Amino acid sequence: MAIDYQSLAVKGVQALSPYQPGKPISELARELGLDSSEIVKLASNENPLGPSKKAIAAAESALTDLCLYPDGNGFDLKQKLSTRLGVGADQITLGNGSNDVLEVIARCFAGADSEIVFSQYAFAVYPLVTQAIGAKAVAVPARAWGHDLDAMAAAVTEHTRLVFVANPNNPTGTVNSSSAIEAFLGKIPEDVLVVLDEAYCEYMVGEEDPDGVSLLTRFPNLIVCRTFSKAWGLAALRVGYSVSSPAIADILNRVRQPFNVSSVALAAATAVLDDEDYLQRSREANTSGLKQLELAFDQMGLRYIPSSGNFVAVEVGPQAMDVYQALLAHGVIVRPVAGYGMPNHLRVSVGLPEQNEQFIDALSKALAAAGQGA
Repeated sequence: MAIDYQSLAVKGVQALSPYQPGKPISELARELGLDSSEIVKLASNENPLGPSKKAIAAAESALTDLCLYPDGNGFDLKQKLSTRLGVGADQITLGNGSNDVLEVIARCFAGADSEIVFSQYAFAVYPLVTQAIGAKAVAVPARAWGHDLDAMAAAVTEHTRLVFVANPNNPTGTVNSSSAIEAFLGKIPEDVLVVLDEAYCEYMVGEEDPDGVSLLTRFPNLIVCRTFSKAWGLAALRVGYSVSSPAIADILNRVRQPFNVSSVALAAATAVLDDEDYLQRSREANTSGLKQLELAFDQMGLRYIPSSGNFVAVEVGPQAMDVYQALLAHGVIVRPVAGYGMPNHLRVSVGLPEQNEQFIDALSKALAAAGQGA
């Protein structure tokens, strides 16, 4: 008699569906017989500039020590982050990407008798980790595609242990101001932890743009998560981190895997923090790329959600999957977001000007083929 191994998994895991990443270029090339050099991937919010030269040099240097385990404490990177952010090194927890940190937080502070609050249309990892640990997910209806912070605060009960807030939010690109975040934190009980996910914070500019790290001294129940995968251009190396009170960081570091960030990743992340020119060019390319895409959507008569990230969600109608498949045939990979409850939208990452133009041209043809052409 065959064993049903799924039944042996813990209850929360049994019903999970795996996270679906953006389609790789190599996979599309194999499937459709396309030249991989002519395919544009705008599906995973990656930095189109390529990696920083300083990061590459540091990574190459670290290769000579591949036989050695990495520094499990990440001393050099923590020191660099400590100086940059104005926090203690004992407030930092490193992760194999910020997703790793999000999962560690959930495992440390929630369980089967807990509730975890997050917004409708929020990052897919929040419900995934909630279900995996058997906690109850409380998804609060969004307002104008973004977080309704008042409603989220009202959803907190005596069973709530964590509240996830993505700012800016993926996949909608919406953002809450610094004052709105501060007012929200003031409504949350001190024994409920608020996880402020700022994966895209480096792309924001302006006086009202939120900076969760600046709020840590006033709100000890706050955890701020950030990543090197987006504006810093190190997605392949998987480096993320959280900043919190030393007491919370101590708990997280008890559960965090001891060598969860590789030596190559540590070296590249430490080096890229000195490349301010790269960060500025990333911001400028993103700002101009967003304008390029928004102008094209306006000309096509398409509605979109104004974004503060390095991507934009555009509404293409109930035939969104047909449009997506047509884009693939033209060698352009974007991201369907039906899994986020947005079946009429596609999310497109900002690329280089010529990549954006290739997408725009392919989108125009795909919409025409679907009978929606402008």
